[in-house]
Amino acid sequence: MIELLRDLNVGLNEAPTEQAMAQLSALTNIPNHHIDRLGQIWGAQTLRTLLDIAETKLELNIRLLAGSLADYGRAVRYWWRNVETEIPFDDYSERPTYFVSSNTHTLANLLSGYALAREAELVKFMADNDLRELQDLYQITLGAQGAGRENLLYYILKKFEQQYPDQIEERIQHERQQGIYRIAVRHTFDIEVQLIALNQLASDTFDGRLLLPQIDHLKRSDALIINIDYPLGMAANLILEEIVYNLQEIRGIFSIGKAATLNGRIGDVMIPSVIHDEHSLNTYLFDNCFVAEEVVPYLQDGSVMDNQKAITVLGTFLQNEDYMSVFYEEGYTDMEMEGGPFLSTIYEMVRPKRHPHNEVVDLHNAPFLVGFLHYASDTPFSKGNNLGSRSLSFSGMDSSYAVAIATLRKIIASEV
Repeated sequence: MIELLRDLNVGLNEAPTEQAMAQLSALTNIPNHHIDRLGQIWGAQTLRTLLDIAETKLELNIRLLAGSLADYGRAVRYWWRNVETEIPFDDYSERPTYFVSSNTHTLANLLSGYALAREAELVKFMADNDLRELQDLYQITLGAQGAGRENLLYYILKKFEQQYPDQIEERIQHERQQGIYRIAVRHTFDIEVQLIALNQLASDTFDGRLLLPQIDHLKRSDALIINIDYPLGMAANLILEEIVYNLQEIRGIFSIGKAATLNGRIGDVMIPSVIHDEHSLNTYLFDNCFVAEEVVPYLQDGSVMDNQKAITVLGTFLQNEDYMSVFYEEGYTDMEMEGGPFLSTIYEMVRPKRHPHNEVVDLHNAPFLVGFLHYASDTPFSKGNNLGSRSLSFSGMDSSYAVAIATLRKIIASEV
């Protein structure tokens, strides 16, 4: 391996050729697309970096964020105090709140109208940068009903801001004018928070797929949306617990995001009504407020499967075929990393005691909306596609926006 890398590593400041990458793939038994991803990350330093790895003895030390549950609790409290100092409303704790766990771009894009307002500029950006495939897709969306023009503009906006990062601040200021506040992370958990004031939103700038009858009544609502950026594992339990301790009224808890599917395809949407949690070993039964009909109209490709059984796993690289087959034979088809801990917190919100362990738990009586929507980003039964290993790129826009639209429509319908 070292000799091959030395032979290939002639031009230290040049990106490796396709032939060199193919040789590396064959020698290391690493699939071509994974080798190509390393090339995208390291660029001209790919071969030099691989040679350094092969030649250098390395010892890794892992430093835990905290050493005990009490330490984790203090870290979460410290994180939330930072968030509180940035919240622009003195009465936030008294206002009804919808909690959402998702990414940090879909809700803001759908509600702010920023990308749609800059459509002409984004179209020019595609032409100036010769993004022909995206240009062809854009022309298709102009001539077809419901063909994802908005989703494409959101995707182009991301590329635009990657090339012109100075434009990001303009978008953030536009969002603030629309009642969407981003709270950056300063300490402990790397989890961004968005606070959305429903009565400050301008419905005339919404993505058209959000327009419900009497949407103008949203101005009368004093409700907030707290959107956090995917806390995984027990962080989900601790963070939701800290948030609900500081709020008087929760009207809904929603978790929308990526998952692995054991029986579907990339881009499918799964709606679970049972989640087995490997942290508490509990199996939670609950009334998922979403049904397939609320997602289907906004999904161009893929299928929507409701009444699914999900499992919250401990980590992204702990699954193998034998392990997953056990759950698949029991009817579990949806693997993710935060549903179980969220449900453990929900249990403590509706019962006067801590969540149990290794029990079947019925949460059908929750007095607020509980919603889980997962879109398939991985097929771990396929070789090399473990949970979390895949980047969906534009192919993931369809399902990620479909579940975000369904979630926002659910919230809006509850408030108008």
